[in-house]
Amino acid sequence: MTERTFSIIKPDATQRNLTGKINAVIEDAGLRIVAQKRIRMSRAQAEKFYEVHAARPFYGELVDSMTSGPVVVQVLEGEGAVAKYREVMGATNPEQAADGTIRKLYARNVGENSVHGSDSQDNAKLEIAQFFTEADIVG
Repeated sequence: MTERTFSIIKPDATQRNLTGKINAVIEDAGLRIVAQKRIRMSRAQAEKFYEVHAARPFYGELVDSMTSGPVVVQVLEGEGAVAKYREVMGATNPEQAADGTIRKLYARNVGENSVHGSDSQDNAKLEIAQFFTEADIVG
């Protein structure tokens, strides 16, 4: 079934001009980028986006990292897009990520792991709605 998922190319990747290379990996995996914009995430946006982690020790560092430079927010579409993109991203720790995955290719470490992707269809809908309107998405 065709579905949508949400992706963020994080500051550690945009600062190294990796957006095009990461997009190529996404598209080569059969996912379509149906909406994309480069933004500077505000502290409030980052805090809201990651509020599920607010009680965790890494929350402050995560918010700082996500607001340290531009990010590219995206809506991806394809068959089983959520699971497919999670596979394409690779494990959170790049040392454990499979060869050819975005994190194996481009992540620096667990904290600077280059990309975010939704972990469920429900979260994908919520995350997309934080940054895009339906009019922004050109299937």
